[in-house]
Amino acid sequence: MHLFPSMKFLTLTLAAVFLPLALPSRNFGLSIQTATQTPVEAEIQRQRQRLSAADPEERRDALMKLGAMRRASASRQAVVGLTDASPIVRAVATKAILAMPAEESVTALLPLVSDKDEFVRREVAYSLGLTHSRQATEPLTSLLVNDKEDGVRAAAAVALGDVGHENAVVALANVLSPGSSTAIKTKKIEKNVFVLRAAARSLGQIRSKAGVPALIAALANEKYVDDVRREAASALGQIGDPAAVPALRSAANSEDPYLSHVAYESLRKIAP
Repeated sequence: MHLFPSMKFLTLTLAAVFLPLALPSRNFGLSIQTATQTPVEAEIQRQRQRLSAADPEERRDALMKLGAMRRASASRQAVVGLTDASPIVRAVATKAILAMPAEESVTALLPLVSDKDEFVRREVAYSLGLTHSRQATEPLTSLLVNDKEDGVRAAAAVALGDVGHENAVVALANVLSPGSSTAIKTKKIEKNVFVLRAAARSLGQIRSKAGVPALIAALANEKYVDDVRREAASALGQIGDPAAVPALRSAANSEDPYLSHVAYESLRKIAP
């Protein structure tokens, strides 16, 4: 008589424990999925959801966080930002996707080379340079030669140096010293100082002797501001072609002490 209440209590307790396990749960799959997500995967998913926010500032912030993770999986989620309605969001997305393999990044960026917004085209040029991919050379060359905006052409010139492929030498040489190469006909003579400086610097980074004639012509061109001539002298030192020695010796006697110093240092590299 005294055991019955205890047995009844034990039966009810066991039922309370095992009954929920026998009942189907609609959220069971979701619980397993959430439990198996790493913290990084959960954060990527959270930022991906923010890319659907109505506020462009929130979308921009989400892209910045995805890019800061420096993971291909995060960058692939950021690709959607390249087609965003807001120019600032598209511009930020060009950097956020760069953790993907270089060829994949270039393919994703190419449609923005013809973006209607100048700021976006400029940022996509810099981003193409950061891929260091040979595939970026042709679209960057097109921007350098054809874009109407100084800032975009300058960004393309910088980026071509970052890529460092010899196929860019002719275009850079023609921008710096029109007529130094007949392979590409420029539509106009470049007057923007930053574009000219960037072209000279990139020729030095590429280190092709094919760029030497244009750099010598720029160094000797007294119509150019001293900054451009200094970059030309420095680039000639990087390339190290002895053909540049006479022009560098002449520049070493320049009244501009900075140009003189750069030319002297370049001479030391070529003919110590």
